[in-house]
Amino acid sequence: MKFGIMVMPQHPRTDSPTKRFRETLQLTRLARDAGFDSIACGQHFLSPPYQNLQSIPLLARLAAESGSMDLILSIVLLPLYSPVGLAEDVASLDVISDGRVVFGLGLGYRDIEYEAFNTTRQDRTGRFLEALELIRRLWTEDEVSFAGQHFSLSGGTCTIRPVQKPHPPIWIAANHDSAVARAGRLGCAWLLNPHATLSTLERQMGVYTAALREAAVNPPSDFPIIKEMHLATTRDEAVRVAQPYLEPKYQAYADWGQDKAMPGQESFRVPFEALAHDRFILGSVDDVIQQIEAHRERLGVNHFIFRIWWPGMEAYHAYRVLELMGTHVIPHFRNGMESGRSA
Repeated sequence: MKFGIMVMPQHPRTDSPTKRFRETLQLTRLARDAGFDSIACGQHFLSPPYQNLQSIPLLARLAAESGSMDLILSIVLLPLYSPVGLAEDVASLDVISDGRVVFGLGLGYRDIEYEAFNTTRQDRTGRFLEALELIRRLWTEDEVSFAGQHFSLSGGTCTIRPVQKPHPPIWIAANHDSAVARAGRLGCAWLLNPHATLSTLERQMGVYTAALREAAVNPPSDFPIIKEMHLATTRDEAVRVAQPYLEPKYQAYADWGQDKAMPGQESFRVPFEALAHDRFILGSVDDVIQQIEAHRERLGVNHFIFRIWWPGMEAYHAYRVLELMGTHVIPHFRNGMESGRSA
């Protein structure tokens, strides 16, 4: 069982980015000292009403503060990129961190981002598949020639290679069943998203594992999930602190069309109680432990990445969650696992 945190959320445009970056440095140090296994950060471009630092340069800086924690790109919007440039950037990050990068990928869902990078929603899947194939080959082959619909290369050699062999772990974020199945067919870890309910994720885990079997590929060692989480003395306190930040964040997701990218008829334009039910992890130490165990039992996930810091939230709330996790929650699972091995 591994635990990670999202270290750099989006913040209001009125906030000082320098101040928020310094808080991110402190959050990373506290997570390291509390016993977390990983730090992660996501990616968006042109994203009013929020600002956020871009993930590759941020993780390169945080590599120096993060001890032995994995650095998770969660996620890179692959259809927007030149695969050659991205292959060399991620390989450079793996070298800088001495082999601690996880290469998380996704399609994206915002038309303004596709337009800004001179592509379209219709081309995103084709670009994704070609770019992933080309990046894998650049990391593992001495000379690469490729002729696709979107990318081409003649006799190219990537001279900067990742430390990890054959390459860093590849996680694919997916919402729709078709994308979940695609992750399985590609033999990659499926990064379960924080927006779907537990019951939806449970159904989709069946889709993913069936695709792995049909493709006759070995299951990856990682079954990762991102979850919104707030930990406090009581559940009432956890809801009281989290709601003013989580509620507008999911309103922004609805404005961007994120819920339209979800399976079924899920909507984020519902009262907070309905939004949180079966979706967020909120509560006391005992509540959080029980909810983590429920996700592990129902989904088989083994790497939890928690978002504990949302736009507008003062950093001390997130620092307190790290303290409680390091004192109570992480030891519960680590000690329990050690006891089980001893028995």
